[in-house]
Parts: sequence; structure tokens; C-alpha cells
Amino acid sequence: MTFTAHMRLGSIGALAAMAAFGIAALRARRPQPAGTDMMVKIELEVAERDERRRVEGSCPFVVGRSADADLLLLDPEVSRRHARFENDGRTVFVSDLHSSNGTFLNGRRVVETIEVRPGDVIDVGTVRLTFLGSQPCS
Repeated sequence: MTFTAHMRLGSIGALAAMAAFGIAALRARRPQPAGTDMMVKIELEVAERDERRRVEGSCPFVVGRSADADLLLLDPEVSRRHARFENDGRTVFVSDLHSSNGTFLNGRRVVETIEVRPGDVIDVGTVRLTFLGSQPCS
């Protein structure tokens, strides 16, 4: 299944609080003001059904259980608006949108906006997203 969607990125600033409690978290890097949008390619793996599919969308891109999410996931462990992908014209970032179960990048909890690179694995609920790369939109 392939579709085109639009994405926007926000920042969640809880890194200091998480560090105070000794919770492993990734350090964030804020995106610069958006330049040109970039096409974002994501491979989605639904672990409980062993199903894999590729989806494409453009930034900003929201993943969640809500019907207004750009990528709709029916996993009950995924929040309505779970995570967001965004770019600054050169780099793609992911942030957690105050989800109940968290967003994880390569096994570490995302607490602020952070850069994603090709091959990075983003876990939302029991769904695994693999970031395949990005290219400028035409």
C-alpha cells in the first residue's frame, strides 16, 4: 500500500526530567526552519501479524490511530497522534506527540525532536517503522 501524506514536526522538551530519573533517552536536535519539503520513505512492519509494507509521504507526517493521521495504525498501543516526522530541507526528524506508550528510536525513548537516518528503526506501540531515506519533493 502506497500513499502520499504531509508531515510537520514539533519538539517535546522533557530530556532534563527524564535524565534526572535515570531514564535512557536520546538527545534531541531541533530542526531549522523548514526549507523545501522532502519526500519521506518509511517501511512499516506490523510485528503481530508479520506483515510488511512500504509507504511514502512528505513532511510533515503524523503517525497514529486517529483517522486524521497521515499514517493510520490500528494497533491499540498506538496513541491517536503518536509521532511526527518533519524536515528542515536537508534532514528528517521524529518526535513523540505525548503518546501513552512512547516512541523509540533504535530502542531508546524519544523525548525531544531527533534526527533520523536511513536504516533507523522507530517503534510506536507494537509497530516498527524503518526509515529508508528521503529525497526532495518534485
